[in-house]
Amino acid sequence: MTPGLMQTTPLMISGILTYAAQAHGAREIVSRRIDEPVHRYDYAGLARRTAQLAHALRRLGVKAGDRVTSLAWNTHRHLELFYAVPGLGAVLHTANPRLFDEQIVYTVNHAQSGVLFYDRNFAALVERIRPQLTTVTTFVMLASDYETLIAGELETIDWPVFDENAGAFLCYTSGTTGDPKGVLYSHRAVVLHAMAGGLNSAFGFTAFDVVMPCSSLYHATAWGLPFSAPICGAKLVLPADRMDGASLHELIQGEGVTFTGGVPTIWTLYLDWLDKAGQRPDSLKRVVIGGSAVPRAMAEAFKRLYGVQTLQIWGMTETCPIGVVATPTPALAAQGEEAMDEALWTRQGRLQFGIELRVETEDGIEAPWDGETSGALLVRGPWVVRRYFKKEADAARADGWFDTGDIATLDANGFMRITDRQKDVIKSGGEWISSIDLENVAAGCPGVKIAAVVGVPHPKWEERPLLVIEAHEGSAVCKADVLAYLAPRIVKWWTPDDVVFAAVPLTATGKIDKKVLRETWKGHLVGV
Repeated sequence: MTPGLMQTTPLMISGILTYAAQAHGAREIVSRRIDEPVHRYDYAGLARRTAQLAHALRRLGVKAGDRVTSLAWNTHRHLELFYAVPGLGAVLHTANPRLFDEQIVYTVNHAQSGVLFYDRNFAALVERIRPQLTTVTTFVMLASDYETLIAGELETIDWPVFDENAGAFLCYTSGTTGDPKGVLYSHRAVVLHAMAGGLNSAFGFTAFDVVMPCSSLYHATAWGLPFSAPICGAKLVLPADRMDGASLHELIQGEGVTFTGGVPTIWTLYLDWLDKAGQRPDSLKRVVIGGSAVPRAMAEAFKRLYGVQTLQIWGMTETCPIGVVATPTPALAAQGEEAMDEALWTRQGRLQFGIELRVETEDGIEAPWDGETSGALLVRGPWVVRRYFKKEADAARADGWFDTGDIATLDANGFMRITDRQKDVIKSGGEWISSIDLENVAAGCPGVKIAAVVGVPHPKWEERPLLVIEAHEGSAVCKADVLAYLAPRIVKWWTPDDVVFAAVPLTATGKIDKKVLRETWKGHLVGV
């Protein structure tokens, strides 16, 4: 093999910041803060303050390979940590504040962080868990303490250059059995993921876009948006912790937001607020929704009422997290608008450059890409986990394929459709029932806020679906209404054996918590 004769400059996260400051230095970053006025600066300002933070971290004794933890929302200070910590060769552990205290303590101790940065409204949480944190010696509140820390430091820095495979971010999975698992992203993975995220097949950013991440920065680096947006020169709008409809709309209208993304729960509340307030998101063009399948009624409402394109995204903490994005293609467009919408709204997304997909049947054979044959979904690529942090055994197979735990199909156009989680499928009388499909249909019933389906024991059929409905406040929807709505929209044998009304528990990432639902309703026998 003849080696290439090109340069081998490492892919560095600090390189994204340097580029953004040089090429798009005046492009604005707008950030809400916790109990403080809105903060405004630009990419050049971000570079200056990040340099100050990096010098301050060195003064605190942070070295390459060390871990630093953040307990923070989507703010400019958290963004500065995103660049300063990995820029020094250290690792930023983005702790998830929605986990139980014990789980937060576990992740910080497992990461062995020496410094903890936290937002003001996490002060009580930090005070509670502080005695249990065995390695943290320095606590910095992301307010005046933080400003004092970086004040007077130099506004320029020569960022170190090192192996692009060095760790950069440590993100822990949630919703798993046992303790959370750490996924250690490398500089190479983050930069490649960010470049792919801005492509037309994914988020399709340009320098004219205004991007508002409503996916939390502590969730797999907010889908890579803090890196994809600067690469493309897009304006960034950071909403802090205020995800209610009125607060989001104020930013969308006031800052001209064109692109945003988050879990379905956020957009359910936003659409409800728009309807009640009689308002429209004038600048908004695209909403990307991930975390769980997009209810068709939600996608239809965004398009029909407001002219906003809804795109699904599927990924995991283990994939940095972009796996597939549901963006249109000429082949779909040729089938007409209705057929194209049907494909985009019922599939999680299409194959992206950098990610390989494989659907495997129970006998280990690759399933045909026919859109019908389902099996275990496997992924492979430069931003897919190989091994969990501090684990000896690889999470991926020897051939690189990682089992996602999802059951899916692939069609001839590269579109992937998840039919269920391997552990969430309902097997009734030897036939599969898709809880996701049932949930999506039921969510369109008037008065329904969230619909969740779990399998419960049945004396004859082994399992049957139980539908748990959380209704909108003030709604009078009842069991008969839901069943009547479902009847013409699903096959008869999929009809839930019972419908109950209760609050639907969500995981820390806004997904329906099936483990809690199963435990709560495991004694709810049907068909007896």
